Amino acid sequence: MSYFNKDKLSALEAKQEAQRIAFGPFAFQASKALRDLGVLRVIESSGDNGLSLSEILQHVDLSRYAVRVLTEAGLGIGLLILKEDKFILTKLGFYILNDRMTQVNMDFVHDVNYQGFFHFQESLIEGKPAGLKELAPGHETIYEALATLPEKARESWFNFDHFYSDNSFQKVLPVIFGSPVQSILDVGANTGKWAIACANHSPDVKVTMCDLPGQLAQARVQIDKHGLGGRVSEFPVDILREDSVLPEGHDVIWMSQFLDCFSEEEIVMILRKAADVMTGDSSLYIMETYWDRQKFENAAFCLQQTSLYFTCIANGNSQMYHSSLMHKCIEEAGLEVAEEVDDVGISHTLTKVIKRRRS
Repeated sequence: MSYFNKDKLSALEAKQEAQRIAFGPFAFQASKALRDLGVLRVIESSGDNGLSLSEILQHVDLSRYAVRVLTEAGLGIGLLILKEDKFILTKLGFYILNDRMTQVNMDFVHDVNYQGFFHFQESLIEGKPAGLKELAPGHETIYEALATLPEKARESWFNFDHFYSDNSFQKVLPVIFGSPVQSILDVGANTGKWAIACANHSPDVKVTMCDLPGQLAQARVQIDKHGLGGRVSEFPVDILREDSVLPEGHDVIWMSQFLDCFSEEEIVMILRKAADVMTGDSSLYIMETYWDRQKFENAAFCLQQTSLYFTCIANGNSQMYHSSLMHKCIEEAGLEVAEEVDDVGISHTLTKVIKRRRS
């Protein structure tokens, strides 16, 4: 990757970009308001003809002042252009309005992170998710609070999580089941989507979901809805407790978007617990998004910024990792990388890990 090895902006461009960063929160909220309050949709419907301020007012329940400040902000942001007093949607405006990835990211930033990020520097200094108190006071990490988050925040959190993982599941199932698989241990089962995908893919496989009790209770609802209770079981565990162990006897151990929720030291501890229950015939599959393994610079940018959510909201000590750090953790745990595939789904890397071979 060579995206970040040179300064690409001229002095003038850099100063302009600095102002966009300085007013970034304003631009974000204005863009979201233009989207949510229907202004962009109304302007889009006019096509290349555009709409005047008075024409927009006929279709939205806002004052002239509100529409004026929003549309003028939209010009500077780049969501709109103005021709002969008519506002016209730009390509950027189209993506803010219609692109599912952008919608998911924006809702995640707003509903889960925005208020808490006032405490971001506090999080960096203390090494704790200081912003979490705005969302789930009394909790040390977001994971223990997921089941009780405010409804909109919980919805946006799961939409963000599932948007990226769901796109990858169907592509990795043939890899996981490329060899005979009788049983899978799903560590960090979340809402049970991976367990359901596996059970639907193979009518004989049995899946054990490992997670905190609150998460497993939520996952069980989904498992029962799909009538898979006979083949999907639960193993409640607090993986960070030093005395906790993983269950034995599984052909495959699966960790998807799981290890990025922990510090390097915690990752090594978790991987050692996995190694303890692996045999020479079992495999551990890790699916993660590494910022250094992205095809596009913008994807790397999104992952680097997502790391700050972990800092301020999630747990205070994890991130979207560089792949070399994960490889280091794998080695320290007494395991080794057997195979690795990039560009899975939108942005994932699938890593097959086995017990270290003795020389």
